[in-house]
Amino acid sequence: MIEPRPTEPPAAWGWYEPRVFRIAFHAPEIPPNTGNAIRLAANTGAELHLVEPLGFALDERNVRRAGLDYHELADLRVHATFDDLERATAPARIVAFTTTATRLHTDLAYEPGDVLLFGSESSGLPPAIQARAGDRVRIPMVPGSRSLNLANAAAVAVYEAWRQHGFS
Repeated sequence: MIEPRPTEPPAAWGWYEPRVFRIAFHAPEIPPNTGNAIRLAANTGAELHLVEPLGFALDERNVRRAGLDYHELADLRVHATFDDLERATAPARIVAFTTTATRLHTDLAYEPGDVLLFGSESSGLPPAIQARAGDRVRIPMVPGSRSLNLANAAAVAVYEAWRQHGFS
């Protein structure tokens, strides 16, 4: 089984200095997407946060196969609810990635500690969750396209945020 890290909020540490970006999947359904995100987090230094319900068990073979041997290197945290994610990442800004946003993801100035939030593969982010985000952005696609693969969208987002900070 892939063991997530504790989810205590940074405020509990007595200090808060964001150094990395955070990827968050709300109710992910497809194991290989999460496995790919584990690998992405390990290679970019990002934290990966999963908000339940998950459509799979973290010990599924497909999660492990997609993440290869990066599970030990990734900072993975699981939250029972979106409220728990907010508490664990406060005071960070939450940026919702959604196909319904008008602002492009490249038009936002990202800050270390930002939570890059994505919805489930089949239905995206619920409107009530989108409404709680500090910003809403979209990744451009050709007209008529529905959505990008979840792990691919997360990669586009985290690399843009990281690029804006000189990959440091």
